[in-house]
Order: sequence, then structure tokens, then C-alpha cells
Amino acid sequence: MGKASKRRSTRSAGSRDPSGSRAAPAPFVVRPFEGLPGETEWVAMRELVPAATAQISLAPAAVPEGSPATVATIATVLPLAWPALHRNDGEVLVATQSGASSGDASRDLAAALLLALAADEGTPVVTVPPPTVETPRLQELLDLEAPFEVTVHDGFDFWVGEAELDDEGRESLQRANESSIPTSRVEGVPSAYWCDINGRTYVRWVLPHDEDAATDALARLLATDSSRLVDGSRLLGAFRASGLLVPVWEVPVDDDPGSFTDAVLTMQGRVDEALATQAALTPQERRARAGLLNRQVTLR
Repeated sequence: MGKASKRRSTRSAGSRDPSGSRAAPAPFVVRPFEGLPGETEWVAMRELVPAATAQISLAPAAVPEGSPATVATIATVLPLAWPALHRNDGEVLVATQSGASSGDASRDLAAALLLALAADEGTPVVTVPPPTVETPRLQELLDLEAPFEVTVHDGFDFWVGEAELDDEGRESLQRANESSIPTSRVEGVPSAYWCDINGRTYVRWVLPHDEDAATDALARLLATDSSRLVDGSRLLGAFRASGLLVPVWEVPVDDDPGSFTDAVLTMQGRVDEALATQAALTPQERRARAGLLNRQVTLR
């Protein structure tokens, strides 16, 4: 990507309706990716996985007039924290981790997608004006029958071809690769990921359930000493992200990332059983729940 094209940014048509009045801000949405195929994977790409991509298909009615693109690539991060990019080869990329300008991540990403589709080839989307209530959501733009399949990468070389990067872009790529947290998918389980952070290893798993119900389920498992993923592991707590709960287990360093599939599937059965329990939380379970809440961090 050349310096001249970096200076160019695409902008929206504005936030006023035809009558001249300003459109209302986009409303806050607790679960912005609800209703999309792979909701938990969208959350993982936004919050957990440093380097990953996934393909999306636009609904036929959502393809902008004159746009040759009917598919796009969702990425975790793009060079220089760009929200989106229309590459020289015509590929459109949208970054999930470029920040948010409204209370609805779905509208934020949809706005960046539309700007990238309208941009000239070789042009990054540098800024995205705050979406309004009139900005469409991803749920309105995408083919909801198409699967959302995430590919995890070792680094960020998927960004652009080497020939498309100037010195600043290459430096950004090198910094990103050096700071990337080693991450692997736990195969056979939706949205469970192993990672190595400063020599300590973790499994983080995005649960598809209502976050409060999932918190109750984990509390029941903690109270009955059923929360260990494998021998030598421990449930550190959980964080809330895009309306879903993400429990975090510290696991033995020497265990291979590919060895956790059966353990997570077993834990999935325990969580489902706890979710199905209709009885009120016992005093011990309430104490366990309070401990979880005290250690929770909310990511929005």
C-alpha cells in the first residue's frame, strides 16, 4: 500500500436524513452478533484471537450498486489499525479489532464494510464516522445462510502482499508479528482457543448462552469441584464480551494444544447439565458465583 493511498480515506455520506435533521445515534446492543451464523466466533475474533480471517458473503440485495464485490474477508487486525481496506486485487477486508465508535459492534463493522466496498482499489478506510440508528447492521447485509468459518494464522502476513507495503507498512507488520500471542484452535469445539501468554498457557472458550445463565452454570460447577478442565488446570474466572461469557482455564504448559478437545467436550456436557438445573443456587453456589463476578472483566 503506497503512502499516497494511505492518505486517502473514505467517508460516509453524513448522518443527516433528507429533511436535514440529524439521525439519532446507534442504540447500544448487548449481543451485537446475535442472529449471525457463528455468533461465538465473531466474539472470538473480536476479543480472543490475535490473527485470524473468515469469509463472508453479502446478501444479493445488500450489494452496493456498481460494486463488483459480493464477498469480503473479516480479519482481526489490519495494518496501522485501519478499520477496513480495499486491496489492489479487489479483495475487501474489515477488521474486528479496530475499535468501536458506537454501542453496536455490528453497525460499526457494517459501516466499515460499506465504506470499503465503495472505496477505490488500493485504498484503506482510515476512519469510520459514528454509525447512527439508520446505519444497517451486519444482520441486514450478510447472507445468513453462509457459514462463518474462522482460519487462525501464525502472524499477520495475510494483510497484504509484500509488494503492496511501503516501509511504514512493513514496520507495522513486523511489530504486529512480534507482539502476536501464540494461539491455536481447540479442534472439534466451537470457539475454544488455546494460547500462550508469557510462558503460561490458557484455554479460553466463548459460551453461546446468556451470560447470566452461563455464570450460574459455572458457579454450580465450581461449588461441586467440577470446574477443572484437565488434571493440573484451574478455572481462573471469566470475562464478558459482546453479551457472552468467556471462561478462562490455566492449563499445564507441557500439554499440547490439540489435546484439549475431549476435555472441552466433556466440560460442554457439564455446562449443559448445569444450565438445565431448575433449582435455585445453593448458598455454596451463590458464594462461588460471587467469586466469579468479583474476578470478571467486561469487554464491550
